[in-house]
Amino acid sequence: MTLVSGLAVAALTAAAGPAAADDAAGRAQGGATATIGGLKTYGDAVVHTDTGDLELSAGLFEMSVDGGGTLQTYCVDIHNPTQRDAKYRETPWSGTSLGANKDAGRIRWILQNSYPQVNDLAALARQAGVRGGLTEQDAAAGTQVAIWRYSDGVDVEAVDPQAEKLADYLEDSARPTAEPKASLTLDPPALSGHPGDKLGPVTVRTNADSVTVTPPAAAATSGVRVVGEDGKEVTTARNGSRLFLDVPADAADGSTELTVQASTTVPVGRAFASDSRSQTQILAGSSESTVSATASATWAETGAIPALSAAENCAAGGVDITAVNAGDAPFTFELMGARHTVAAGETRTVTVPLQEDQAYDFTITGPGGREQRFTGVLDCRTQAAESDAAGTSVQSAGEPSPVTVPAPAEDVNLAATGSSDATPVIGGAAIGLVLIGGAALVLVRKKKTQD
Repeated sequence: MTLVSGLAVAALTAAAGPAAADDAAGRAQGGATATIGGLKTYGDAVVHTDTGDLELSAGLFEMSVDGGGTLQTYCVDIHNPTQRDAKYRETPWSGTSLGANKDAGRIRWILQNSYPQVNDLAALARQAGVRGGLTEQDAAAGTQVAIWRYSDGVDVEAVDPQAEKLADYLEDSARPTAEPKASLTLDPPALSGHPGDKLGPVTVRTNADSVTVTPPAAAATSGVRVVGEDGKEVTTARNGSRLFLDVPADAADGSTELTVQASTTVPVGRAFASDSRSQTQILAGSSESTVSATASATWAETGAIPALSAAENCAAGGVDITAVNAGDAPFTFELMGARHTVAAGETRTVTVPLQEDQAYDFTITGPGGREQRFTGVLDCRTQAAESDAAGTSVQSAGEPSPVTVPAPAEDVNLAATGSSDATPVIGGAAIGLVLIGGAALVLVRKKKTQD
């Protein structure tokens, strides 16, 4: 059985095929998905560059969770604009710029020890040595400024003296903290096997008290059931539960998905990434929210039986494609001009190398013509990090040349760019950002080195 993959630098229209399944790499890891609204609580900040100063807004964003719930987030990519109504998904740090940031844990400490997690502003002011107290706007601005110093390495300060005092306190006090676990995942994200077997186990990982198990779509026609280790059908599970798909011995070759859903608060410090290249966010607060996770499953009587999954790997600079072959024949596929073979009973991970900001779109065809499509954008570095790597001004791949323009009459909120109807234009500091034909053009000068 041969698997063929097509890779695109820009978005392509993939060939449609039978039983096609679309997925963004990393989405199978589960959690919350949400739509960004805009800045809700914020103050003013100033970024100092080699060419001048740039004023911008700094504070808390709000997101609406699919299925119900609200998230509060801060930005961890200061020079990258937000896109209006962009869709975000809960993402491991390894799939964002935080994965390669040695100070990511300090950012989480700031989130845990500042607004809105600490909503007693009088106590927060005393802790930070802020005389005169803090408003919500001061607290949000000071927290965002402290985060930017670690996430982007920029020379930035809050305009309000109280907010700046808080930012200095948070920056100086921050300590390394471990990455929080996902709100809900299924491990592994893909299963394969033979009819008559129990496919699995797949382990539920969650901070929710319980999760609801959705019967597989194939249950009505094929008799496939979700069962526990005792073989009894299950409709609910909890953290650590081991689930199996019980496939009848007479079931025809096929595939389905196992989906679980829960209502819980998403852990502070979880990253949220967008496939539309909207700036990466990090969670500061969560209401009770809907979270879900899905694992795919494939079965066949004979031949290669691949279980396929993908995850963005920022450390390796690409997307990891993992193939688990539970069949009795080898599974051969081609990626980037190289052929790879997974022997019967073996597992193999192949990393597809990509450039920063490169959109990818490839389809994998397995036995029986079933296609699985993986799409997304590799977004592993902040714009400031890209500028340092190049030693000069940078821009996103595929965009026209940036334009430097005169200073606008009033300050522009770079962190919220794209969230208003006005076309944003930023100048004055020789930093140009123009929206032309829906494309955001970003010119970022080499940042001031942080100690």
